[in-house]
Amino acid sequence: MSSAPQQPTYIIPPPSSPNWKTPLLIAALVLLAAANVFLFVQLDRVKTDSRNEAAKLSAEFNGAMEKMRIDSNEEVQRSRRSVDQLQARLAQQRRAAEVAVGQAKVEAEQKVQSLQQKVAQEQAAQQAAISQVKQTADTATTQISNVSTDLGNTKTQLEQTVANLKRATGELDNHASLIATNGKELQALRELGERNYSEFTIVKSKKPTRVGDVMVELKKVDVKKNQFTIAITVDDKTVERKDRTINEPIQFLTSKAHQPDELVINKVSKNTIVGYLATPKVQNGRAGT
Repeated sequence: MSSAPQQPTYIIPPPSSPNWKTPLLIAALVLLAAANVFLFVQLDRVKTDSRNEAAKLSAEFNGAMEKMRIDSNEEVQRSRRSVDQLQARLAQQRRAAEVAVGQAKVEAEQKVQSLQQKVAQEQAAQQAAISQVKQTADTATTQISNVSTDLGNTKTQLEQTVANLKRATGELDNHASLIATNGKELQALRELGERNYSEFTIVKSKKPTRVGDVMVELKKVDVKKNQFTIAITVDDKTVERKDRTINEPIQFLTSKAHQPDELVINKVSKNTIVGYLATPKVQNGRAGT
């Protein structure tokens, strides 16, 4: 069974109350507009402050850059002046060094020349000395040769003189002694080197004369007979030799040697005798003395 169509149901709103939303909306719009204006004003102020700050910073930056540029220019100028001064000093020192080197070179050349002159002089002096030495050596060689010849001649003469010496038999040892009768023969005896020889001249006096280790007193002289008398004191003992002849050995013993001493008178004159004393080389004393 069909039913009859249903009629739509309408809801009828309640009667409107007083409209309070509109004023609220208007107030909100006014506040929004005021806020926008405030924000715009603030934004414009911020922009102005930003532009001012930027301008200030730009001016400070430009000033700083200008100052840096000025300072940089001054520093560059100072550096350039320093470089110029250094270059000037370097040039001055270089010139001074060149002068010093030149002076040193001149002095070195002078020293070299002086040394060369000294070396040449020393070489010349050495050469002269060598020549002198050579000449002296040649002269010495000649002199040595001459001396050798003279020695040979002297040796020959000495041998001949010794061969011609008078021989006399001693009173004490019966030994034939060589007797010198003059200075040449006495020198020959000295050259033989067998004894020590002391020459003397004794004048007649009350006091004896020392000859070597003995005392000799002249008592008497006979010039015509070439005779004399003497007193000999040795080891505190005095013996007299009377009327002795020249070139006759007078022997006597001493406490200092085994061999006798010999006294020889070569010449007599008024109150004077001349001769020599021969003593042994070895003086070591006799046994029992």
